[in-house]
Amino acid sequence: MERSSLAVILAAGESTRMKSSMSKVLHPVAGRSMIAHVVEAVAGAGVGTVALVVGRDAENVTKAASLPGVSVEGFLQKERKGTGNAVLAARDAIARGFDDVIVAYGDVPLITSATLNRAREALNTGVDVVVIGFHTDRPTGYGRLLVENGELVAIREEKDATEEERKVTWCNSGLMAINGRNALDLLERIGNNNVKGEYYLTDLVEIARSLGRRTVAIDAPESELTGCNNRAELAAIEKLWQERRRYELMVDGVSMVAPETVFLSWDTKIGQDVLIEPNVVIGTGVTIEPGAVIHAFSHLEGAYVSAGAAVGPYARLRPGANLHANSKVGNFCEVKKAEIGEGAKVNHLTYIGDAFVGAGSNIGAGTITCNYDGYNKFETRIGANSFVGSNSSLVAPVTIGDGAYIASGSVITDDVPSDALAFGRARQEVKSGRAVVVRERAKALKEANKKAK
Repeated sequence: MERSSLAVILAAGESTRMKSSMSKVLHPVAGRSMIAHVVEAVAGAGVGTVALVVGRDAENVTKAASLPGVSVEGFLQKERKGTGNAVLAARDAIARGFDDVIVAYGDVPLITSATLNRAREALNTGVDVVVIGFHTDRPTGYGRLLVENGELVAIREEKDATEEERKVTWCNSGLMAINGRNALDLLERIGNNNVKGEYYLTDLVEIARSLGRRTVAIDAPESELTGCNNRAELAAIEKLWQERRRYELMVDGVSMVAPETVFLSWDTKIGQDVLIEPNVVIGTGVTIEPGAVIHAFSHLEGAYVSAGAAVGPYARLRPGANLHANSKVGNFCEVKKAEIGEGAKVNHLTYIGDAFVGAGSNIGAGTITCNYDGYNKFETRIGANSFVGSNSSLVAPVTIGDGAYIASGSVITDDVPSDALAFGRARQEVKSGRAVVVRERAKALKEANKKAK
C-alpha cells in the first residue's frame, strides 16, 4: 500500500538580507521561483499535499508554489519563535494523519526528489525521525550530527558542542522526515527552555529517543542543501543549478563548447546532437530539437527550434519564434512571434516579427517587417521559395506570394502575387499635420479591436 505524505515547507522568513520588495522565496533560480523548485522536488518524491508556512507576501508565495498535480494550502506563521514553532503553524494539516511528514525550506531550491525519497524510504523501515545532513570540510557554524551505532543521537549546535564534537564534519541541513503518525505528538513536546526562548526543530531527535523511538541521519551532497539568505548566495545557487543541468544535458548527448558560458532555464528542452557554442543564454519556454546548432552569443526565449535548424551567431529569438527544420536565422537577426519555414534563411541584420516565412524562402540583409504602427500589430506573410532583397521594408499587413521576388531597397505596402517581381522606391513627401491623423486612426483601430475581443 502506498504511503501518504505531507510536505511542510517553511517560507515565512522576512528575507531582510535580500534587500528586496518581495519575499526571498520568490526570487528566481533558472527563471523559476525558489519555492516552485522546492515544490517540484517534493512532488517528485511522491508528495501530493503541501502545507506552505507563509508570512510576508503570502498570497504571491502561495500562488508561485501552486504547481499542477499538487495540493497546496497556506498557513500563516503569526509569530517568529523558531523552526519548531514554524512547523506547528501547519498543525491542522499534520493532524490529518499522513504516513510521512517531510519538512523542507523554501529557500533551499536545489534539494532533489531522490534525496527526499531516501528519507521516506528510511521512515518505511520503522524510523521515526530522519535528518538529512551533509559532509563538509567547512563545518563552522553548522549543527553537528552525532551518530552512534548507526543511529542519530543528537544534533549539537556549535555553541553547545564540546571540542571533540566540533571535529565532526557531518552537519545538519535542517531538512527532515518524520513518522506522520507520531509527528504531532513529537512536535508538541518541543520546549523553549533556551537563551532565545525559541522552539528548535532540532530538539526532535533527543525527544524521540527519550520516548524509545529510532532516529537516523542520511547524507546528501552539500551543494544540494545550499540555502539562500542574500543576493550573493542566490548567485551561488544559480551557478550550482546551471552546472548540474549542463552536466545532465551533456550526458544525454548535447554538445557544449564552453559549458560554463551557457545559461539554461528550468524548463529548457534540448535534444541529442545539438551543438551549443559559447555565450548562449536560453530563457524560459525554449525547445531545441536534435541536430540543431545554436551559435555563439545568441539569446533565445519562448522559442521552438526544429531539427537541423541554425541560430546565430548574435541572434535573438523572442517568444513565439518557431524555426522549422533546417531553417536558419543568422547573425544580428531578431525573430518575434514568427514562423520560419523549412529550409528558409534569414541570414543577417534582419527583423522578422508577427510574420510567416514560407519554406525555402530567402530574406536578404537589412529586411524589416514593419509590424507596428505605434498602437497595433499587423502580420506579414511571405510565401514559399520567395526572395526578398536586402534593405527591404515590408509594411504590414501585407502578403507576398510563392516564388515572388522583391527587389533590394523596396518598400512594399501592397500584396505581391506569386511569381511576381515587385519594387517600390519613392521620393520623399512631407504632409504637414498628417501624423496627428495617422495616430488618431491607429488609436481608433486599437479601441475597435479591444471591443471586438
